[in-house]
Amino acid sequence: MPELPPPRDQRRSYRIATVCLGNICRSPMAEVVLSAALEDAGLDDRVEVDSSGTGGWHTGEPMDDRAAETLGAHGYDPSRHRAQQFDTSWFDEYDLILTMDHANDRDVRALAPSDGDAQRVQMFRAYDPEASASDDEVPDPWYGGQDGFERVLAMVERTTKALVDALDARV
Repeated sequence: MPELPPPRDQRRSYRIATVCLGNICRSPMAEVVLSAALEDAGLDDRVEVDSSGTGGWHTGEPMDDRAAETLGAHGYDPSRHRAQQFDTSWFDEYDLILTMDHANDRDVRALAPSDGDAQRVQMFRAYDPEASASDDEVPDPWYGGQDGFERVLAMVERTTKALVDALDARV
């Protein structure tokens, strides 16, 4: 498991961004699950979470219906999400940027203003105890059926548990 980057500013909450391609499936699912887990752990006053996509096609739109239905069926509230696009300003605002796949990771790192900013970017599943070097991405469920969203949720929940444990020790 990687080490969490230090906070950019000790006077504010630790800020995490999750990033996927369009910000309508994977990264908002991770945002919702991580936010709920932080609240359950009593860390929501010290850690904030947001999400974005590397592309702007869905900016302003709600979460994909299948992603929202999957979250809702498992007791999460997906209703507040509106898609937004990642840009270089996020590097100034976030302490940790978690990408869902290697393409997202490359795209985000390419925008990093400095090497220090790029070091704040990590793969989301780097915190997944079941991930391996050959299986470290959160697959995009958009082109598949409902089972893909269930699989993504299981990965996100498992990874979130380990991430919250790391955050609890850090913040």
